[in-house]
Amino acid sequence: MGRDTLADFELLVVLASIRLGPDEAYTVSIAEEIRERTGRPVRRANVFTALQRLEDKGLISTRRGEPHPERGGRPPRLVKVEPAGVAAARAAGDAILAMLGSLPVEEA
Repeated sequence: MGRDTLADFELLVVLASIRLGPDEAYTVSIAEEIRERTGRPVRRANVFTALQRLEDKGLISTRRGEPHPERGGRPPRLVKVEPAGVAAARAAGDAILAMLGSLPVEEA
């Protein structure tokens, strides 16, 4: 897989990060967003690993937010999706739509 292509879970992480925005997207909120929207169980460790891969690819950037009392005073690692990340998500979505469009129609 190239630097600008996204695996299935990476795509979900990027899309959740875009939806949440750069001031609300962090590991826990991204995991919750994916779980709520897809019904898919999500481990925070998997989100953390995906974020590391995405940052290595230059598709996201992260920064420390303000400390949260509910996190024991620890600041969250906030996620900003970079233009290359948005482009990669669009390309992945286009590829999925192209594949779906070529499926044969089954009669019920």
